[in-house]
Amino acid sequence: MELSPVSVPAAEITDTEPATEAETTEPATEKATESDSNISPKVERKLRNMSLHEKICQMFMAVPEKTTYYYDTLTYVDDWYRNCYAEYPIGGFIYFEANITYDQQLRDLLSQSQEMADEYNNGIGLFQAVDEEGGSVTRVQKMLWKTPVDNMSEYGKLNDYNATYEAGRTIGEYLADYGFNVNFAPVADVNISETNELGNRIFSSDPIVVSDMCTAMIQGLKSHKIAATLKHFPGLGAGTGNTHYTTVEIDRTLEQLEIAEFPAFKGGIEAGADFVMVGHQIVSAAGDNLPADLSPVVVTDWLREKMNFEGIIISDSHAMGAITSTYTSDEAAIMSIKAGVDIILMPNDLRVAIDGVEAAIESGELTEERIDESVIRILEKKRDMGLLD
Repeated sequence: MELSPVSVPAAEITDTEPATEAETTEPATEKATESDSNISPKVERKLRNMSLHEKICQMFMAVPEKTTYYYDTLTYVDDWYRNCYAEYPIGGFIYFEANITYDQQLRDLLSQSQEMADEYNNGIGLFQAVDEEGGSVTRVQKMLWKTPVDNMSEYGKLNDYNATYEAGRTIGEYLADYGFNVNFAPVADVNISETNELGNRIFSSDPIVVSDMCTAMIQGLKSHKIAATLKHFPGLGAGTGNTHYTTVEIDRTLEQLEIAEFPAFKGGIEAGADFVMVGHQIVSAAGDNLPADLSPVVVTDWLREKMNFEGIIISDSHAMGAITSTYTSDEAAIMSIKAGVDIILMPNDLRVAIDGVEAAIESGELTEERIDESVIRILEKKRDMGLLD
């Protein structure tokens, strides 16, 4: 771990290419929890005992370094990290190659991070995530020489459920062994444009093949209790730019989306995807000229209502150029929450984003009831995963 201070830690991204540098609390009321009869008693009790700040923090996932404002790279849990986490006890972490040095180090980092959350976050455990798609996008396999799997395009060519299930099972087995519980995979985009930013990470140009292979991958991951994530709704496959660096506009009608992109995601949703990651692409059919994860049309109208997705909606990395080139960390976080996103991934400035959401509630721009809606969904998933108490 490097101990040299930095003014703003380097931005991380959720894909393989590095991003360019850009940029009073009250307990939940009884009314907020009684509005939904489906809340489990354990989650209801947790929610009642959480401050507003604690609830907002549950809606963020970041690289460990972003909690500290000090370390360039964090590879183990120390007192400084614990103290920083105690101030901003976020709901989860995403890890990259820089956080992985050797076998026991990774085990200790993940187990001690869970112990830290248990101590400072009232027994609410962490989502501990990684981008482990297979092929060209791996973190753990690359650093620790685990059993490799092919690029997803190869499995799409095979169109073989068993082969793809086995790939998911292989990845799930070694992730679970180290202590991960969330994988930001599989990619459910459809290969429409030859110049899209995803390439061989996509299964196929056939939505049915994508749907079937996503189903197999999800079920393989779940065989080892790894939560699966479909990405990047509503689809990056028709794009011609790269959202890591700049705004990307995709010209698609709703009818086109319903023929290609939506069926691909639908299969994974029906297979039990725990998360859906919404990308930063601006899709013409939405009609609002907003990045998808800031768009109420995309997040709520399409994903939550049209696709009937009841799981956790997470943004793509807010450290990517498509966001940082236009929005501050707090602006992007507030807009995503308004759109219906449950978890903000990797804000460029974590503390500014959290403080901004808290200020938006105090001003009336956001409501605590809206926060509760997402936190209940997050806590219910954590309860299912054994991450409460």
